[in-house]
Amino acid sequence: MSIARLVPMVRASRRALLTLFTVSQIGWAAICNADVVTDWDAKTIAAASSPAPVGEREAAIVNLAMFGAVNSIERRYRPYLVQLDAPQGADPEAAAASAAATALAALHPDAAARFKSELAEFLGHLRSNPQSVSGGARLGEEVASKLLQARANDGAIAADPYRPNTRPGQYVPTATMVAATWPNVPPFALASASQFRPGPPPALTSREWAADYNEVKNLGSKASTQRTAQQTETARFWLMTGPTAYHPLAWQVVAARRMSLVDSAHFMAVFAVSLTDAYVAVFDAKYRYEFWRPITAIRNADLDGNAATEIDATWQPIDATPMHPEYPCAHCIVSGAAQTVIESLAGAENLSGLSLTSPAAPGVTHRWSNLEDFTTEVANARVWAGFHYRTSTRVGTAMGHDVAKYVISHVMQPAGPTTKP
Repeated sequence: MSIARLVPMVRASRRALLTLFTVSQIGWAAICNADVVTDWDAKTIAAASSPAPVGEREAAIVNLAMFGAVNSIERRYRPYLVQLDAPQGADPEAAAASAAATALAALHPDAAARFKSELAEFLGHLRSNPQSVSGGARLGEEVASKLLQARANDGAIAADPYRPNTRPGQYVPTATMVAATWPNVPPFALASASQFRPGPPPALTSREWAADYNEVKNLGSKASTQRTAQQTETARFWLMTGPTAYHPLAWQVVAARRMSLVDSAHFMAVFAVSLTDAYVAVFDAKYRYEFWRPITAIRNADLDGNAATEIDATWQPIDATPMHPEYPCAHCIVSGAAQTVIESLAGAENLSGLSLTSPAAPGVTHRWSNLEDFTTEVANARVWAGFHYRTSTRVGTAMGHDVAKYVISHVMQPAGPTTKP
């Protein structure tokens, strides 16, 4: 049954659209001032698939669908892939919600009935006339279908093809790698996955390598006596990954800036695309260089040819090391991209109340006076957790800034004053 035809079936009271998240998970601003775009983005994040890059890709598809549907009516921005002729009087909220629900139903077929039911309930309580609501719902459905078709075979969820470095007969760890296909995933906005590929990590015989090595060895060890209690809390806080770690910041910005529907849709689409393309870029670099993680380096320091690095054969990080190569830092590229999108599209002033909680650190809330402090905390956390070297965090953050700047300047820019019919 078409989503638009579900509208007249609704009779029950409208439930709050953010029941999939508690206040502690998304922050007060997103709850108190959420709009239809952030409501459905919250649903997207609650349903997001693992690993983290796949969940962010889903968020990009959903947010692009909402943007495309609303912008087909408002014509405020240059379209991303799709701009359809909107039915006369089409309700933009209906269009956004229908686009999101259509995308989510396709991305999560096992939950399709739930998404359609939630959409029908939402549409049934809009104040527009039934014709406007149905027109908006049809528009959203069409836009989402075209975006889903465009990304259907992008390889993001293809089977892991990674071949471990080994010799015939030699045992190697057998865990499945994360995002090994992502160097070949077509970006949403970048010209190519390798567009911002950095130079190689430091040479193992260099002073820079020795400094990186000894910092993470001392501060990132599970048994470290040099790491403070606050540093340990921060390291554990940022064990969370994926859109749950970043989208709540964007929701708070939408609420704080009191964005209109089309501006909210644009902001969230640029945000999600920037973060997704950041993942594409970082995994291109990771699998290009295949640089060893601290746990491997520290347990094999006698092989690096550097007299300033001493082996510790039993060294362990705070938690399980992520299953992909070390360089550059993925959390850092994503946080850098998030910072650039927020500051470029919403401004940095009066955003000192941004905060997050983490499922990896129950009962803890982190707040930042500015976004530079936010990205610095993320970078520090990955060193203090024993997952990354300092150089990798600097390179990753800088890549995130570059990726987001490119996205902002190349897709969905403000349209000229004569584009709206």
